[in-house]
Amino acid sequence: DCGVDTDVSKMIVPTIFPLSVRKRFIELEFKSLYKRDDIFLAEEQTETEIVTTKANVIKIEELEQVKSLINNKTVAFFIEENGVHFSFGNDEYVIPVRKSLFDDGFNLTDALSSVKSLFSGEKTLVLWNAKYLKHFLKDNLGVELSSSVEDVSLMKYLADYSGRDEQLQDAIDEYGLDSLAPAHSLLSCYNLLTEKLEKEDMVSLYRNVELPLSNVLFDMEVSGFKIDYQLLNQTSLKYRAILDQIESQIRDIAQDQTLNVNSPKQLGDLIFEKLKLGKGKKTKHGYSTTAEILESLESEHPVIPLILRYRQLQKLQSTYVEGFKPLIDKNTGLIHTSFNQTVTSTGRLSSKEPNLQNIPVRDDEGKEIRKFFVPKSEDRILIGADYSQIELRLLAAFSGCVELINAFKNGKDVHTATASKVFGVPVDQVTPQMRSRAKAVNFGIIYGMSEYGLAKQLKISNAEARDYIFAYFKEYPQVKEYMNKNVAFAKENGYSTTLLKRKRYIRELSSSNYNLRQFGERVAMNMPLQGSSADIIKLAMLGVHKRLKQEGLKSQLILQVHDELIVDAFISEQAQVEKILIEEMEGAVDLAVKLTVSVGCGKTWFDAK
Repeated sequence: DCGVDTDVSKMIVPTIFPLSVRKRFIELEFKSLYKRDDIFLAEEQTETEIVTTKANVIKIEELEQVKSLINNKTVAFFIEENGVHFSFGNDEYVIPVRKSLFDDGFNLTDALSSVKSLFSGEKTLVLWNAKYLKHFLKDNLGVELSSSVEDVSLMKYLADYSGRDEQLQDAIDEYGLDSLAPAHSLLSCYNLLTEKLEKEDMVSLYRNVELPLSNVLFDMEVSGFKIDYQLLNQTSLKYRAILDQIESQIRDIAQDQTLNVNSPKQLGDLIFEKLKLGKGKKTKHGYSTTAEILESLESEHPVIPLILRYRQLQKLQSTYVEGFKPLIDKNTGLIHTSFNQTVTSTGRLSSKEPNLQNIPVRDDEGKEIRKFFVPKSEDRILIGADYSQIELRLLAAFSGCVELINAFKNGKDVHTATASKVFGVPVDQVTPQMRSRAKAVNFGIIYGMSEYGLAKQLKISNAEARDYIFAYFKEYPQVKEYMNKNVAFAKENGYSTTLLKRKRYIRELSSSNYNLRQFGERVAMNMPLQGSSADIIKLAMLGVHKRLKQEGLKSQLILQVHDELIVDAFISEQAQVEKILIEEMEGAVDLAVKLTVSVGCGKTWFDAK
């Protein structure tokens, strides 16, 4: 009506998006959107998307016909709730599995038995999470998976990590593949990611480290770790008595016998309204009572240390003491953790059910949780081997810092040496406080800690923390130069890389948000160190596992926690196992600074530390 000289047809907003938008929707977890096929272009090919023809899905009517169908050397294989799928070429074969007597299809055991030839022999199986399938076949069929395998979940983790614990369906959605033909789509993912691994120069990392490591982890999960159930029960009763006592003390101070100590809202009202401590930070659920807030008030009133102590014990009781009980095999007394190989951005392993990577080690009571873990029998002993200051040694080696390299080579206490440099005093005049602060600076530098973070940790002023960091870099200029190079490389390339060429893409470096950019810079500084540390312990695990088998030992590698390996060893094999641990861990890589390992042994994990 206003006479605007515009063609209205050119103003239409298109509702068909390119596949790059679908990938972004997946990253943002817009599940209802990225699962819709009607709003995305059907055909498009970019660096991370592939075009595949729709699979020809063939339903198996008779199990006898399966054997004649499995005639390819490379076969994609996938089990889902309603069927067993296998594929090569453009055909997807489905053996329907019935969930009840009233459903069509076959019994799961019969369906798996019909494809039994896939699990051994000359064939190569393309899988998603080979370790899971190994457990599944062992538990449901009593079959060992001995075929050559390609694990697409590991390939995806290395070449196209999303930051999430992904399932095959996530990859199918991300690459715009066919959900109705998961095995065929798995094969398409394999082809795409094979090219991407080659392009990213990570074929060796996949084939020589991550893929064989999944077999090591499977053996560790099957082996399990023995729990002293009697001690677990005794500790539970002890903690419950202490918690009841602390709870009573808190209620007496509050003059309220109905106070629920586990209620953050009631505690917030007590601290900030009744006792009027601090200013308090209100949320929609009441006052915040985080550990950080409570620790800032610790000296203000005797109730605060009691609350902190209560929470600490309650966490140990619920997560570790009572939390372990339902996870213990009643027949064997063993606990079987599951190792996650594709979750962390640094390449480190994690574990779940239970999480044995997260047992507290800084306080005495947390450390005592390790007393529950014992050898499988009286003729065995636990042997623990731990890298000594591996990330500091990597920092010295990667930066080429002569002073740090010499400190390690000459067997000096590196924290005392740093304190001497930073505080400008002779080594014999370094006080325990100086050493403690130098230690905080040493590790703070590795993690790109800011002056604010260091000040908070040491409970000193920002200015004092700034002076420490300035003095450190003045004495160790090569470390500063190395850190700057790490950040510059990441900004230019978009990623940081490790000793074994593992990559971590750091999107935060290009963020418009200052805090996110700062976080990205800290990641860029730390990833080459923490990621290389993860690479090295994996190499050590492969070496230890191989040597134990090669030398015909019955002792078993059962646990890895960050820089530490635990072997459940026969006492008669103790000396040989200790030798293997030291040789394989210290010899995993050859660096300017020698990696050193401390070994301990005992009748509990606590004693072996």
